[in-house]
Amino acid sequence: MFREVVLGLGNNAAVSGVLKQYGMRLGASRFVAGQTLAEALAVSRDLNRRGIKVTLDHLGESVTEPAAAAAARDSYLEMLQALHGSGVEGNVSLKPTMLGLALDAQLARSNIGQVVDRAADLNNFVRIDMEDSPYTTATLDIFRELWERHPGAVGVVLQAYLYRTRDDLAALSIPPKNFRIVKGAYREPPDRAFPAKPDVDENCFGLVEQSLQAGNYTAVATHDESLIERVVNWVERQGTARTRFEFQMLYGIKLPLLEQLARNGYTTRVYVPFGQDWYAYFVRRLAERPANLLFFARALLTR
Repeated sequence: MFREVVLGLGNNAAVSGVLKQYGMRLGASRFVAGQTLAEALAVSRDLNRRGIKVTLDHLGESVTEPAAAAAARDSYLEMLQALHGSGVEGNVSLKPTMLGLALDAQLARSNIGQVVDRAADLNNFVRIDMEDSPYTTATLDIFRELWERHPGAVGVVLQAYLYRTRDDLAALSIPPKNFRIVKGAYREPPDRAFPAKPDVDENCFGLVEQSLQAGNYTAVATHDESLIERVVNWVERQGTARTRFEFQMLYGIKLPLLEQLARNGYTTRVYVPFGQDWYAYFVRRLAERPANLLFFARALLTR
């Protein structure tokens, strides 16, 4: 219910006006690593020094013109080249609607394909993010096609709050691939997604089990300490090689916990979002946890 309320408020014109005016100065910068690639790379170097890998995410979604989708594609080509020459240990993540999926599936397939082609040439990797459920099937179709073209150079995100995800994971795991398992942060109707948090939590752990048992490389993307502890206990009991999974978190959230996991010998990664189109991403972060909203509210009241 909390998430639904915050996401609804985020779409309110008056609320969005305040957030867009003051957000970066009063809280969004906690979750967004700057508005330029250079700023994101500087943050990434610092994270690498702490033993944490990164994934760069140029913020933006649901472009309305093919030219904007092409510009987003070019920004990712630039990011991959910059990573290649920077010494930063990291890869990239993209949203399909930013590269044109809301306009035309073939346009998005072409744009994303060019990014994956470049990543493969540079021995790097592209994570295709998952957005709200109207785009799930098309996103997975693009992922399947690109995996066949460049096995190992592309992965996709699967969301635990969707009922369909267990079936999607089973179908996609032959042969094994690379998945990022998340709980999910979009507003979804109860006929598509688990409405109760405990059910999402349990399904998330079940998906991690299912993915590892199927032989997939599995990115466990969560800030839920009880879920992390549960996964750690499970992989240790199973004797799962630490090269087969990693723990991921978002920039600005529970970094000390991720640093501790890294010191304990686990592969860790931070999603490092940057760019001028940060608003929708910031609202979803506020909606995830009451503490995030309280952090922003205190900053706003004391400015």
